[in-house]
Formats: sequence, structure tokens, C-alpha cells
Amino acid sequence: MNIQKNNWEIALQWENATAYFHIDTNMVKIDELEVNYPGEYEKWGILLEVKEYEKKLFYSFSIDGKNTVIITNDTFEQKEEILDFFGDIDVLLIVGTKNAAKVFENIEARIVIPYGEGRDVFLNTLGQDSIEEVKIYKVKNELPVDDSIFVKLV
Repeated sequence: MNIQKNNWEIALQWENATAYFHIDTNMVKIDELEVNYPGEYEKWGILLEVKEYEKKLFYSFSIDGKNTVIITNDTFEQKEEILDFFGDIDVLLIVGTKNAAKVFENIEARIVIPYGEGRDVFLNTLGQDSIEEVKIYKVKNELPVDDSIFVKLV
């Protein structure tokens, strides 16, 4: 799977298709399927689950066997109900804020991609301020077990 940022969206590309996460609308789109409401959806072999919690949407889906979670908000109570929904996270797209850094500290993710205007604040808060920007990040088959990789998309 390759991940890249194009203007106001993040594209997750794999062999058969591309899923887009629209940063400004917090919506996921897989081909013509636009999802911005709770439920379970399947497209191109991807099972996308969207959960509404405290009137906020959270996305979880599997691409190439990697569990991908999108956290669009940093102001929710981190109870077991939502933490269980996240599960074991391989790729985490998370809004970049100082508050989101606190959210991240309570969950585990192998690859962390902050987005939005505050992504540098997020990275600085976690001591990851020396990360180089990349145009495309290729998710490898072997992921780290004990550490997180932080990715800063151009």
C-alpha cells in the first residue's frame, strides 16, 4: 500500500483501487462510494467500518491486510468502547493537534500519519520534530513491533 497527500485529501493506494480520505469533510471515498455516516461497507474487497461515538465519526478498514484507522477529532472521551473499535492499528491517520498527541499516547499504532495544520505541533509534542517530509510513503509488509514510525507527508 502507498500513502500520499494530494491537496486536501490523503490517498491510500493498493493493487486494485484507491481510497481517499478528504481532510476538510472527514469523509472516506472508495471509487464512487462516499462514506460519511456510520455503518459497514464493502468495496473492492475492503471492509470499511464507520463508528459514530460522541457525535464524531471514526473509520476502520483493512487494506492489504493492514488495519487502518482514521481519527478525525481530538476531543472525545477515551473509553473502552471506542478503544476496542480501534483494535490493533497498523496505520493511523490522526488529526494533528497537541490534544491528538495525548490521544495517540493511549493507543498503539505501528505507522502514524498526522494531518492538518497542526501536524507539526503533534510531532513536536511527541518528540518527532526531525522527521523529513515524503511525497509517498510505501507501507512495507513487515511492520515494527515495539515502536511507531511517524510519517510526515508533503
